[in-house]
Amino acid sequence: QVQLVESGGGLVQAGGSLRLSCAASGRTFSTYAMAWFRQAPGKEREFVATISRSGGRTNYADSVKGRFTISRDNAKDTVYLLMNSLQPEDTAVYYCAAEYLGRPSRWSNEYHYWGQGTQVTVSS
Repeated sequence: QVQLVESGGGLVQAGGSLRLSCAASGRTFSTYAMAWFRQAPGKEREFVATISRSGGRTNYADSVKGRFTISRDNAKDTVYLLMNSLQPEDTAVYYCAAEYLGRPSRWSNEYHYWGQGTQVTVSS
């Protein structure tokens, strides 16, 4: 079992930046592939970014590529999402997720553990 706690959300103007953090506790963090997903009001949860166990491989949704950066610090059991050039359409609840087989994926149903989410609101 692993517990995930997101932080760093908030209200920001369009063009601004935020850095989300997801702190993990429980089993060995470095064995998990990690990902960020988001869900806007009235929409389905969508993939944002994923990162391999070592951090050497990352993958992004086309909508955030070039603006968002996922990273991890296995010594701190934390995964990050740096979000630049934020736009109103980025407004959503952002969730981090852990996959215990260490296989990064874009599909939410392949993740075993989820955080409670953190709200990101981008004003125009």
